[in-house]
Amino acid sequence: MSTEKSIVSKSFFAIIIGGMLTGMGNGSVFGAALMCLMGRGTFANWGGAGFAQFDPTTFHGFIDWCMLVFGFAFVAILVIGLNRHEQLERQAA
Repeated sequence: MSTEKSIVSKSFFAIIIGGMLTGMGNGSVFGAALMCLMGRGTFANWGGAGFAQFDPTTFHGFIDWCMLVFGFAFVAILVIGLNRHEQLERQAA
């Protein structure tokens, strides 16, 4: 029986930092591209001060939520990918 730590537990902080940075970067590009496509649309307020910057009904809040959603999605993708990688390595051993 092996007591070796899993790949995910060994790289926990790398997953969180790498996944959030990559995902939030992609989320900001997605949000900016979407806002360029639709213009200001129905966003009456840009939402740049205080908690308004996290209100998804404001221009800035929408982009912030895109960044958070993409960040968490990339963290989940990394965890799933590394778990699958570990399963394949254990099968090969």
